[in-house]
Amino acid sequence: MVATKTMDPRRARVVLGLRGPADEAATRAAFRRAVKATHPDRAGGDAARLREVVEAYEVLKTAPSPSPPAPAPRPAVATEVLEISPALAAFGGEAMARLADGRKIAVSLPAGLRDGDRVRAGDALLTVAVRGAEGLTLRGDDLWLTADLPSDAPWGGRLPVETPAGPRAVWIDRRALRRGLVRLSGAGLPARGPHSVGDFIVRLRPSAGAESGARSRLRAFTAAWAAL
Repeated sequence: MVATKTMDPRRARVVLGLRGPADEAATRAAFRRAVKATHPDRAGGDAARLREVVEAYEVLKTAPSPSPPAPAPRPAVATEVLEISPALAAFGGEAMARLADGRKIAVSLPAGLRDGDRVRAGDALLTVAVRGAEGLTLRGDDLWLTADLPSDAPWGGRLPVETPAGPRAVWIDRRALRRGLVRLSGAGLPARGPHSVGDFIVRLRPSAGAESGARSRLRAFTAAWAAL
């Protein structure tokens, strides 16, 4: 039989029952099955269909093999750690990253970085690790600061604390004294990506310093009054 080669490769694959591109072995196996099914000597066979099967096989034998799809580029894996302070995580800025090969690269950091976030330094992908500094730590989205209470703290008042944004006066009331902390809503890490804005939480630590003069005089007056 002489194939006319008038059909295209797509139609040829349909005739042989192939789904999508196939290698030489799969094409030959499909051709044999199709010949058995369409041969006139077999029940249900047909000479015209057999000629079509032969033509389809000839077309696919001479058609160029499809090129395999190019593998997708593998994402860079963060294998190095960039340690930053809570203040840098909160407000962003520039940090120096030291890579495993000894290079030092300046990295511009966005505001609102969290532990585990990734930043790129040249051709390297770094994992962010936020480390506490000077009593300031990061927990999730919240910044925590430990501050010493003044010696006359039981009477409440304003407590000056250093925040990443600069000094700030925090009002200490009796409820805050009982709880041992003050929460400043929305003053923590800014919202970024899936993360919500955090709070700034001041943990109150009793001062080990000497009692203030005013507090000492008040204590003496109270004792003297009680003795009357």
